[in-house]
Amino acid sequence: MAKPVGPTGPQSVDRALEILDAVAEAPGPVGAKALARRLGCSLSTVYHLLGPLTARGHLVRTPAGYAPGPRVAALHRSFRRHLGLGPQIAELLPRLRRATGAEAYFSAYRDGRIVMIDSTVPVTDVAHPFAPGPETRAHATAHGKALLAALPRAARRRYLAEHGMARFTDRTITGAERFEAELARVRGQGLAVSIGEADPAFTCLATTLPDRPGATDGAVHALSVSLPTAEFRRRHGEIRAAVAQAASGAPW
Repeated sequence: MAKPVGPTGPQSVDRALEILDAVAEAPGPVGAKALARRLGCSLSTVYHLLGPLTARGHLVRTPAGYAPGPRVAALHRSFRRHLGLGPQIAELLPRLRRATGAEAYFSAYRDGRIVMIDSTVPVTDVAHPFAPGPETRAHATAHGKALLAALPRAARRRYLAEHGMARFTDRTITGAERFEAELARVRGQGLAVSIGEADPAFTCLATTLPDRPGATDGAVHALSVSLPTAEFRRRHGEIRAAVAQAASGAPW
């Protein structure tokens, strides 16, 4: 007979992860009472979970509430290491930012997931529409299109079946046939463009990077930029050239 889930079982793990997500997404430190309201559980349960999260360095307690701890940075470094990414890629983004005046991003597809790994967006700009983390709008972003276009058709279908094709603006492509036609254009041009498909005010442009020498994990990587649509229309030739040049010299 299965044992009921208790305070140390799977439900506790889910709630601990929800606490981490809530603190990470907040614009500043979060109090225990606010976390309890968000999770819909008792304050004692929240304190029970905050203890080990703080002790392990995933969170820190400040006078204003709980904030991400130093362990988060270590996990991010490990994540990059497992993807085979060195400091050269981190240096590539600010260089592209200086060349274009646009925010630059580095994203990857691996094991059925698309993640934005890094960007030049200041960490204080919490209102910016594109932030590092799991990508939930891949079909509507340039980096998502570039990565999906590079996948075998079967892998792409599995990804879209799992994540769907939600509509974010009136420009978002939500039909499978039209999206396949869009990806065919991406493969033909070597560049993907999203004009107001994920956010109505922004245009994104992306391209995939050459494969890492000796890589066998099936990961695909993309370099992209975003900028206000009106600015992109004025400078699209310059922006396209800068992104293509940066990608061709990717310093693996």
